[in-house]
Amino acid sequence: MPVALSLKRCSLLLALGLIQIGSAQAQTAEAQLGPRPFYLVDKMKDGPLKTKLSQCNGPFRPTVFSIGHRGAALQFPEHSRESYQAAARMGAGVIECDVTFTKDRQLVCRHSQCDLHTTTNILSMPALAAKCTQPFSPADPATGKKASAKCCTTDITLAEFKTLTAKMDASNPNATTVADYQNATPRWRTDLYASSATLMTHAESIALIKSLGAKFTPELKAPEVPMPFDGDYTQQAYATQMLAEYKAAGIPPQDVFAQSFSLADILFWIKTEPEFAAQAVYLEDRYETKGLDPNKPESWKPSMAELKAQGVKILAPPIYLMLALNAAGEIVPSDYAKAAKAAGLDLIGWSLERDGPLQKGGGFYHSSVKAAIDRDGDTLTVLDVLARQVGIRAMFSDWPATTTFYANCMGLK
Repeated sequence: MPVALSLKRCSLLLALGLIQIGSAQAQTAEAQLGPRPFYLVDKMKDGPLKTKLSQCNGPFRPTVFSIGHRGAALQFPEHSRESYQAAARMGAGVIECDVTFTKDRQLVCRHSQCDLHTTTNILSMPALAAKCTQPFSPADPATGKKASAKCCTTDITLAEFKTLTAKMDASNPNATTVADYQNATPRWRTDLYASSATLMTHAESIALIKSLGAKFTPELKAPEVPMPFDGDYTQQAYATQMLAEYKAAGIPPQDVFAQSFSLADILFWIKTEPEFAAQAVYLEDRYETKGLDPNKPESWKPSMAELKAQGVKILAPPIYLMLALNAAGEIVPSDYAKAAKAAGLDLIGWSLERDGPLQKGGGFYHSSVKAAIDRDGDTLTVLDVLARQVGIRAMFSDWPATTTFYANCMGLK
């Protein structure tokens, strides 16, 4: 095509609004959902919800109901630049950086302080692999010993961390070589985008997410090293440092949804950083640490009312805690969910699209309603109960296009 004609064509397209130039924020003005949400609708059971969603064709806009869980971790290496960009393109209005620290006390985005052996290529870099808390140990079929390794962000400096490449989170317990140990991505995920994914510092994630026009939900990860670390780096200093990086970047507190599984962290922010604490998220951990049963209020310690009285405003449980089956086998809100709402707590769910294919009822996230789950389309059925009956304010998802689609179709913000 001649250059002059090409320029005229581009000018016409710009005038019609069919192409955009400029900032990353402008590029995310309309969400790009791809085929998956529509595939899920096709796989739903027939009924009014399927009919309504089948008629939903956009346009689709970013929404704060849709939270990018570790970015877009279903297909992109979690907490990578590419994963965050994919989440924003799919309309995630809020994007998560799980925050931990390096040997030199610099904040980085990792789901766990000690997951570098499964989420990066560190074991393929001999000089850094030698610094791991536990170097790679191969499986021994003769004795039944499984392959293992443990590599932590505190084993290396920030400069060393920045030389690593992100990969899909997986490991092969039967591996006898490093290559086999790292080559273990589940079949329902993909390595298509994992060849050169970029690790992020916390500060870099703030700059990127700001440029993408999204809000922030950093999670203060529990340290796996004794605290105070290296003599004087306390839990409180760590919690303060995380929020300080938002202040340094000029981010308004109302755009930050700081999270922690530790109630002590949330209460510390309530005391020291009330503007950030106003939307801090207490990640439910009592099902693991205190034997919480969603059907037994006496096991909820502290109670929902006590959490509210202490200043907690947002509670974030795994999906299964908020759902139950009624006598007819239908998915309904659990007693736990109803009590949280009655106490005045907002709820955020985690994590959609993390159980893999649902033909056999799903896994951990659908465990309370497994008998009602038999197809991938049930993802949207579950989300609908959570949104319209439980009343969640947002949902973490490994593939934010699904939550963005639902929110737009149902008129959620």
